[in-house]
Parts: sequence; C-alpha cells; structure tokens
Amino acid sequence: MSVNTQDMEIVHRAFRRESRLLMQLVAAVAPGDTARAEVIADHFRDYRLGLKNHHEGEDELLWPRLLSRVDLGADIILRMQAQHERVEATLTSLDAAVAAWETTAGADERDTLVAVLADHRAVLLEHLDDEEATLLPLAAEYITEKEWASLGGHLVANTPKPTLLTLFGLVLEDANRAERAMLLGGLPAPVRAIWHVIGRPRYARHIRRVRAVRP
Repeated sequence: MSVNTQDMEIVHRAFRRESRLLMQLVAAVAPGDTARAEVIADHFRDYRLGLKNHHEGEDELLWPRLLSRVDLGADIILRMQAQHERVEATLTSLDAAVAAWETTAGADERDTLVAVLADHRAVLLEHLDDEEATLLPLAAEYITEKEWASLGGHLVANTPKPTLLTLFGLVLEDANRAERAMLLGGLPAPVRAIWHVIGRPRYARHIRRVRAVRP
C-alpha cells in the first residue's frame, strides 16, 4: 500500500502563497514605518524556520532512504538536494536583506528586499513543482508510513510551540474541508483540542496583524 503524500502538497501550497504575499506585504510598507516592518520581518522568520525545518527533514530522513532503495531515482534525488542548496542560498540572502530593511524601513532597502524575495520565490517554485511531479511518486512507493510520519516529527521537534501554531494555521488556511479533516485527524486528541482552543484564535489574530495594509 502506497503512502499518501497529499499532506506535503498542502504544505507546499502554504509556502507558495506566503512567498508571494511576503513580496506584496513588504512592497506595501511606507518608508520609515519600522513598526510595520518589524511585524512583516517577524512573520518572515516564522516562514523561514518552517521552510528550513521542512527541507532539513527531507535532507536527513527522506533523501538517504530513497537513495538506498531507488536506483533509477538517484538523478531525481540528487537534483532535489541541489535545489535545496539553492533555496537555502536565497534564504541566507534574505536574512541580510530583511535585517537591513527592518532597521530603518528605508525605501531602497525595501525595494532590494522585494527583489531578493522574488529571486527566492522563483527558485522555491521550481523546486516545489519538480518535487511534486517527480519525487513524491517515488516517496509514495518506497517510503513507509512510519518513515513518512517522521518528517512531521522532525518539524515538531525543531520548532518552538508558538511558531508551530502559526505554521499549522498557514497550512490549514487554503485547505479544503477534506484536507482539513485529514490534517486535523492526524493529530492526537489533546493536540487537536489545543489547536481549537488556543491555536486557531491565536493564528487569526496573528494573520490579521500581518496582512493589515496601511494607507
């Protein structure tokens, strides 16, 4: 029986959306509005940590297993690794660009950051599209349910709990009813209760603050 890799496609959807919205949100910040810049910069850091841990989980737990089992898939997996390195390089560039912009919210720093975000998104989309088309079918065939679940365990173990709630909200945001049921159904009952009582209202407050557009 093959592993259901749909959850990764839902996660990818959130990364696609947020990488686009970050460009729009930064571009909309008025020069000198450091308070607004700080809000967006904090949100970027949540996005960045989520993407970093997502990719590190694949690097440590997925690629080695597939390389040991799928001779014909080696080229695909090596390409995924190279794409991860390119994405990480753009994140390093973003760290510097975000820090420079956050300090003064200057117009030049803002425009530079938007350009770096655009470069990041182009590299990211190339990777996500390729991974879904060529890698996930291999994972579905050659990875066990327990091994697949370990990717989520890696993310949970390496992410602060408040950031986890934000990331889970981002993933659920564009999920349809069946997808939401699948994602929530995979959580232990106490964790589902925490999400409904604490996580969901916290995320709603957070995302309203992040996406507020000032005149």
